[in-house]
Amino acid sequence: MKLIIDSNILLDVLYAREPHVEKSLSVWRLCEAGKLQGFVSVLTFANIVYIMRKELDEEKIKDCWEKLSKIFTFVDLRVEDVAMATKRKGKDFEDELQMVAAERVEADYIITRNIKDFKNSLIPVLPPAEFMDSIAKRL
Repeated sequence: MKLIIDSNILLDVLYAREPHVEKSLSVWRLCEAGKLQGFVSVLTFANIVYIMRKELDEEKIKDCWEKLSKIFTFVDLRVEDVAMATKRKGKDFEDELQMVAAERVEADYIITRNIKDFKNSLIPVLPPAEFMDSIAKRL
């Protein structure tokens, strides 16, 4: 099963954000164990580095990239993706790019806690808690 993992899920784990860390970490661990194929947009990584910029120096950015690369497959950002996202009518351009990436990798789900901005997604969108409580139980 292929998943696009949104930045808020990764940040839940990296910052141990309560009450979300447990379910987000469960998704993360299923990807790490190879039971799920987790995809992360390179734009998501760039956003994470920006958000965490006060905690990260060059070495920590490299370490974070290497660790995440062992768990998730990074999806590049293409010119065509940007062009396609600009034609959509969503409120959040970054989320439109996530949806385009999800379509390109033929993801089964987008995992995010930001459901409202993914209303127009062609790929089903679930928060980690709902994914873990229903879909992941079948793995």
